[in-house]
Amino acid sequence: MISWICKKFEDLSPYELYAVIQLRNEIFVVEQNCVFQDADNKDQYCWHLMGYKGDKQLVAYTRLVPAGVSYKEPSIGRVVTAQTERGKGTGRLLMEESIKQSRILFGEQIIRIGAQLYLKNFYNSLGFKETGEIYLEDGIQHVEMLLS
Repeated sequence: MISWICKKFEDLSPYELYAVIQLRNEIFVVEQNCVFQDADNKDQYCWHLMGYKGDKQLVAYTRLVPAGVSYKEPSIGRVVTAQTERGKGTGRLLMEESIKQSRILFGEQIIRIGAQLYLKNFYNSLGFKETGEIYLEDGIQHVEMLLS
């Protein structure tokens, strides 16, 4: 069972922030072998959705981005699940909760994401539709997608 916590940046404890940074680095930098600037000055404006297994193990995370920070629409970014959770449906639960929380926080607006191309079908299954050309971001193919 996963417990979901959603907090504004300034409400994160140092331990929560460390766990978020650790999980993001573990997957985006080490596993995907991608050197990029994770600290992009957007976290401070966002809400942070964290999925915990037990009391202290962060296993899923997204950054809920208000309109005007990354795109003109609200966005969901830095979507990450721990390796131990792969193949268990945790990614789907994470995105469903992210969409739900985005609707609560930002209203019934279109949500735009910059999806890693290999996950396009996964995002399609959640209702997202491709809106643009494939582009490279940090050496990884991405595509913008919208959820109405």
